[in-house]
Amino acid sequence: MGGAERAERKRRQQQRVTPVAAKRPPEPTDTDRRAKTKKIALWAGAVVVIAALIGGGLLWTNAVKNETEGQVIPVRQTQSEATEQRDGVVVTTGAEDAPVTIDVYADFLCPACRAFEEQWGTKIADRVEAGELRVRRHMVPMLVEASDPPGYSLDAANAGLCAADGGEFIAFHDSLFAAQPDEGKRGWDEGQLTTLGRDLGITGDGFATCVDSGRYDQQLTAEWAKVRADTTLHRDLGQGPAFATPTVAGPDGVIDTAKQDWLDSLIPDAKG
Repeated sequence: MGGAERAERKRRQQQRVTPVAAKRPPEPTDTDRRAKTKKIALWAGAVVVIAALIGGGLLWTNAVKNETEGQVIPVRQTQSEATEQRDGVVVTTGAEDAPVTIDVYADFLCPACRAFEEQWGTKIADRVEAGELRVRRHMVPMLVEASDPPGYSLDAANAGLCAADGGEFIAFHDSLFAAQPDEGKRGWDEGQLTTLGRDLGITGDGFATCVDSGRYDQQLTAEWAKVRADTTLHRDLGQGPAFATPTVAGPDGVIDTAKQDWLDSLIPDAKG
């Protein structure tokens, strides 16, 4: 073998890539092990805290949603001596010869209806007591699906008619609006509605039977469908004419109760 050939072979050998042996990962130290254990403990603790927060939130949410459970509806006494008369699902108060009659459409779960009663309830009652006004109240179950569980709107409307049969509609009506549950939450159940009637002085088993059986449910549902379809009761709510509660209708149609003088102007016109 010549010198040139040996030199060439040596050059080729030097060009070969010698594979590098894979390095084994270093063995974890005691410090590494303690750090890993601490990290796992921290994650586990965080999971426990999050679970506790979620659980506590659910408990708080359920407590708020069910805040009417086990409670008694406070009685709101009324000094009204106006006559009450139920005609189907409409309850009328006031003298037959009153110069003005208005129809009030409301839902016991409707927040705007409660606000209306707070602002105008006493003023309307004073006009009724003075013999100047007759009021026909229509309690419509418009928000029957808006409680949890659904149905409070209808249960309350039915109980109101049962109370009218016992001569205590106005006091029952005022008590329910004063203790109105929030939409989306638990309403007052039939037992609580029955207790309210008894606390207002309605005696006998007839009232409880009326409430428990939903005696007027079908009539109320039918009346609601009729009211909803009555275009004379519709107002422009920004997305076209529709029915909403509360609605007050007088001799000339729907009244704009946003006007602060609507009641005062209604009575003189009738007297004139």
